[in-house]
Amino acid sequence: MEGKSRPPATVGEAIHRMDAYVALGLIGQQEVAQALGLNVTDLTCLGHVLGAGEDPLSAGDLAERANLTTGAVTGVLNRLEKAGYAHRAPDPADRRRVRVVADPDAAARVVALYQPFYARLEDVFARYTPEETAVIADWFTHAAEAARAHLHSLRGRAL
Repeated sequence: MEGKSRPPATVGEAIHRMDAYVALGLIGQQEVAQALGLNVTDLTCLGHVLGAGEDPLSAGDLAERANLTTGAVTGVLNRLEKAGYAHRAPDPADRRRVRVVADPDAAARVVALYQPFYARLEDVFARYTPEETAVIADWFTHAAEAARAHLHSLRGRAL
């Protein structure tokens, strides 16, 4: 597959398009969270739990991935357990730690809501060569690092 010729875009134009995509994504996350009876933070954490798959996250790992305090994650886990989406399980290697395990039925409900969107994204990615897809994936990795650094600086700033 050859890459397609695309119209040029400046960095500013690309950032503007990214902002539009992110804004739409935020609304989508709110809709999915509402459909599942969760708030967006809890849905985000559930996404991290599901993404961990067969290697469940510790509560501390979840806090780090979600950029939350451990106290905030305790509240998230309480709500996810109450709603039946996840539960705490003792860490077999260290009984003082807990791991967060997703409920399989809940995971299926989440996948059912996201799958149509992921199928659409697969159609979008089909427009790109493997090399272009690698660039897109690399960009997302570095953009996430920049977002994390900015979030850290915002939280350290006195308002």
